Amino acid sequence: MLEVRSPKGASNSNSWLCFRRNKKKKKTKESSSDMARSISYITGSQLLSLRRRPNNVAIIDVRDDERSYDGHIAGSLHYANDTFYDKISNLAQEVKGKDTLVFHCALSQVRGPSCARKFANYLEEMKEDTGIKDILVLERGFNGWESSGRPVCRCNSIPCKGEVQTETETETETEKKA
Repeated sequence: MLEVRSPKGASNSNSWLCFRRNKKKKKTKESSSDMARSISYITGSQLLSLRRRPNNVAIIDVRDDERSYDGHIAGSLHYANDTFYDKISNLAQEVKGKDTLVFHCALSQVRGPSCARKFANYLEEMKEDTGIKDILVLERGFNGWESSGRPVCRCNSIPCKGEVQTETETETETEKKA
């Protein structure tokens, strides 16, 4: 049984009830249109599984300078957070035909989610069918990816050439140089 109480100061509970119903309908309508543009998190393991179908997934690294010295996920696109909005239309063109986008920064707590939201909003404003079904953020970001021993590329090429190195290979190279 649903109990409806009028808020304090409301003289007519029926008007409040109508307001709540309208608000609920509006919210339902908004959520159905936003459903395609909702943003969720994805684990590193889930991303590895998704990458088995690489033609459908784009990984967007929004870190700024640290990408050049920390390495990056092989095949990822680099759209630095500090210039992200200026280049957002370029990203939209580059990811056409992909159905899943995965954004990340170092920890995926601020920059990654923020850029993912900016991109989702951009797509909504453009009202263009890009084919993108999912916009995701990599849980724990690049730091979590690397600390879990997942493959990292250390190339300085743009676009990335996908030269994957594990942490052990990087340590071995460092020892040889020393």
